[in-house]
Amino acid sequence: MIAVLAGGVGAAKFLQGLVRVVNSSEIKVIVNTADDIDIYGVHVSPDIDIVTYSLAGIFDEDRGWGIRGDTFNFVENLAKFGIENWFKLGDMDLATCFYRTILMKRGLSITEATRRIRKALNVEVDILPMTDNPVQTYIETDIGLLHIQEYMVKYRCEPSILGLEFKGIEEAEATNEVLEALEDCSGVILCPSNPIISIGPILSVKGIRDKLREASYPKVAITPIIAGAPVKGPADKFMRFLGVEVSPYGVAWLYRDFLDGLVVDVRDSFQTVRIEGLGIKALTTDTLMKSIEDKIRVARTALNLMEIS
Repeated sequence: MIAVLAGGVGAAKFLQGLVRVVNSSEIKVIVNTADDIDIYGVHVSPDIDIVTYSLAGIFDEDRGWGIRGDTFNFVENLAKFGIENWFKLGDMDLATCFYRTILMKRGLSITEATRRIRKALNVEVDILPMTDNPVQTYIETDIGLLHIQEYMVKYRCEPSILGLEFKGIEEAEATNEVLEALEDCSGVILCPSNPIISIGPILSVKGIRDKLREASYPKVAITPIIAGAPVKGPADKFMRFLGVEVSPYGVAWLYRDFLDGLVVDVRDSFQTVRIEGLGIKALTTDTLMKSIEDKIRVARTALNLMEIS
């Protein structure tokens, strides 16, 4: 069994390739929930939903979020009542979030709610929230304190970053399901997700980073940085804020206390010597995942790296 640490879009693309080379029942995906937000009366779990919809074959890849073919009648009509509708939640997407909210109000954990949702959507891969405790990412900016969704969606990552906090992380504990996945797996793959605000919260949950440090199985990652820039999202802004080089080397440096191998894009092959200087093996391939063949290639490269790490 392989355990995978995942954020949103980059993880979803990688997983589409992985399920074509590894049996779905042999994959457990531990997903960031620090992007979660309560809005419009429902609990939204963006990264969980992106991963779930992608594996269900209904993800809107053109938008990079939501369900393909969705309508937006609900949010569009909110404006009639003077309600801010900057968070564009589709109608079918809203139904998912409404069901999650009902389950959680009944006292079920987000882990159990996620299990029921992915089963309803016929997803065989086990999708595990990083914790059942509430954690939310907040960004201190030059226009004030913003929830991560406000920063990324409402303000399009434009405000200057002055601070970063995972609220609730001190109390957050890994679930038994997550700990068992990390104990029973034959290896761990960190998806090409933002290392600061997508993978970072997962690693900050009590018990997870320690498990990875202690484990003897291979732990490999795929860089989300190609030629000095992220494929998607503001990873570069957060890395610069923390004083981390925006490169595959910078990604390796962030994971250096437990990582055994890093998949590096061919455009950054010159960085492999520096990465291996950290004691981390490197394999290169074209990591841009546009087609299903691309996704399969990156997945196979990660698996090959696990075998030699």
